[in-house]
Amino acid sequence: MYQQMIFVNLVTQDVPATKKFFTELGYRINPQFSNDDCACVEISDTIIAMLMTRQHYSRFTHKEIVDSAEASEVLLCLSAESREKVDELVEKAIAAGGSAHGEPQDHGFMYGRAFDDLDGHTWEIAWMDPAAVRG
Repeated sequence: MYQQMIFVNLVTQDVPATKKFFTELGYRINPQFSNDDCACVEISDTIIAMLMTRQHYSRFTHKEIVDSAEASEVLLCLSAESREKVDELVEKAIAAGGSAHGEPQDHGFMYGRAFDDLDGHTWEIAWMDPAAVRG
């Protein structure tokens, strides 16, 4: 079966720092699609974050590019396999230079926390009890 992929494109001010940050979170940088203008971060087999310099990003849009440290352009949410993994990833992000974003959200069957990366992009990490999800 075909696995659809998502490529999230974001602006970064510092490609080398971004590569280091996401590597410290445990993600792989794909060198085939990374260069001085872009970091290709493999979050999973089907989720790729392309973090590009403002100049490189501007090649793909005619719209104004927001300053993610000042304005929100998107909220990204990644699933985690457990509550502990939520905490682990957010703590890694903070230790790598990111910052906590908001308070933890605990609804019993669902738990989440968020962090802002080096450029101010907000990444939510959430766990949901599989028994609460009925398909």
